[in-house]
Order: sequence, then C-alpha cells, then structure tokens
Amino acid sequence: MRPAHVCLAVLVAAVWGVNFVVIEVGLDHFPPLLFSALRFLVAALPAVFFVGRPKVAWKWVVAVGLVLGVVKFGLLFIGMDAGMPAGLSSLVLQIQAVFTALFAFVALGERPGRVRVTGMVIALAGIAVAAVDEGETGPLTAFALLIGAAACWGVSNVLTRKASPPDALNFMVWVSTVPVLPLLGLSLLWEGPSRDLAALRSLDWSGAGIIVYVAWITTVFGFGAWGYLLRRHPASTVAPFSLLVPVFGMSGAALVLGESVSALRWCAAALLVGGVALTSFSKGTTVTSVKGGGLSRSGTRGVTGSHAPGRGVEPAALPARTTASRTPSTASRPSPPR
Repeated sequence: MRPAHVCLAVLVAAVWGVNFVVIEVGLDHFPPLLFSALRFLVAALPAVFFVGRPKVAWKWVVAVGLVLGVVKFGLLFIGMDAGMPAGLSSLVLQIQAVFTALFAFVALGERPGRVRVTGMVIALAGIAVAAVDEGETGPLTAFALLIGAAACWGVSNVLTRKASPPDALNFMVWVSTVPVLPLLGLSLLWEGPSRDLAALRSLDWSGAGIIVYVAWITTVFGFGAWGYLLRRHPASTVAPFSLLVPVFGMSGAALVLGESVSALRWCAAALLVGGVALTSFSKGTTVTSVKGGGLSRSGTRGVTGSHAPGRGVEPAALPARTTASRTPSTASRPSPPR
C-alpha cells in the first residue's frame, strides 16, 4: 500500500474506534433506542438520494437492516447505556468474528481450519477474562447484551455474505433506511414519548454534532474510504487495519472518559485481538460446490470479511467462499456491514 493509503486505513480505524467514545457521550443526550434511530436516519438521509438504487435484492437489505440495525445496535446501545464501558465495548464486539465463523459453518458449509479453530478458542478465552474483569467492576447484564450484539452481528455478516453486495457504501446506506421506524416504535414503547420528546427538545449543537459524527463520519466517510481501499488493494492487505479499532477505542476512552484499563483487561485485549486475527486471516477449508451428489472443497487463505466497526459501524471477519459462478475478484472481496 502507498503511504497515503496506509494513513487513510489508520484514519478509518481511528474514526471507528473513537466512535465508541462519541456514542458514550451521546447517551447522555439521548435514550439508547432513539439515539440509534437518529443515527440510522441521518446516515440514510440525504445519502440515499445519491448512491443509486440497491444493487442487491430487497430481501437482503431488509434482513440485514433488521438484524444489524434493530437487534444488534439496539442491544449494543442499551448495553452501553446500562453501564458497559466504551473501551471494553469496542473490544468485546470483536468476538463477532468467532460468531461469524460459526454461523458461516452452519449456514454456508464454510468449515474452519485448525488454525482458525485455535483462534476462536483464544478469542473466547479473551471474552472469559473480560467477563471476569467486568464482573469485578460493572454489571454482567450489560456485558451479556454486548455478547448478544456481537452474535447478531455475526448473523448479519452471513446474510451480507449471501447477498454479496458489489458496493459496500450503497448497501450500508440502504440498510440504514430499514431500522429507523422499528427503532422509533421500540423507543416509544420502551423509553416513552415523554423521554423522547424531552431529548429532542433539548437538542443542542453538541448533540447534533454527535449525531453527525456517528452517522456521516463513521458511516458515509468510513464506509466510503474503506470501500475505496478495498477496490485498490487485496482484502488481506486492508482488513488487518480493522484490528486497530479496539486500540483506538480503549485509548480514546481512557484519555477522554477517564476509563481505567486493568491488567485483566489488557490480558483480555491481547487474547481477543490475537484470537480474532487468527480467526480472520488464517487458512480455512471451504465447501465450494455440490457435484454428482458429492461435496467439492477448496482451501482459502486470507481475510474473510470486513464490516465497518465501532458502535456505529464495525469490522467483521467472514470466511471466504469460492463458487463456480463467482469470479476470483468478487470471491476475495470482503462483504460490507456497522
């Protein structure tokens, strides 16, 4: 990669990592479900009028919008509002790579190799260490909500893999249109009209800036820049930069919010990032086709997928798949998401 492209990749990772800090501050301005709805509303408008029509079937747009936008981000925002620290949230969500590999094995027949399985075990050990650390300092219920969010992210990654959108930004903008009304409805039921109206009436420049950051900077700029890099470099070159997201997330939370990072949390971070790296970038065995009643398998190597990370958007690891109908360039391209 050229130095300018390396700087751009690091910038995107920093934007996505700092996003956790920004949303932590934003939760002081908005109820979590209303905040999530506003994030998707502003991400979709006015961008939806400039990206063109969806380039995949509507069923995939709706499915990913509901799983990723409503369930995943609903759990994420509620979990953070319930006390999950921003830095730890940016780290724990990385376990989505393990869920993605598991769900891809069940739904797509993409069998992980030994190195990838080892990475999954290491990452799960990191989650266990993080749970012990959080149990000593914060609510485990909020921690469990983040695990649920990561699992939903894994499901959305597999759905995105099935959809195989050719344009990540176009797909994400259209996906962002789906959760707005469901999240607003859930906010009215769960958080109440009075709380929502109070938040909207007290909207100031700070709150508006937070919405703009999580919607336009992390989604429109982040996805646009990430897609630009993926069109010019192999996924195996670009996707490792997504592992910098929890580094920026934890560092930003420590500097801006004063979150402490215990020895257990550093241990969890090392295990999780190392395990996710093995899970995401190792060689795997993939079911590629069915011929004459038998399964044909092929080895695949390299990065398996890349979603936008962060509380707004985050990186995902998705096992690569090769099919007879897909060209090599498409097969090696990571799928888009946050």
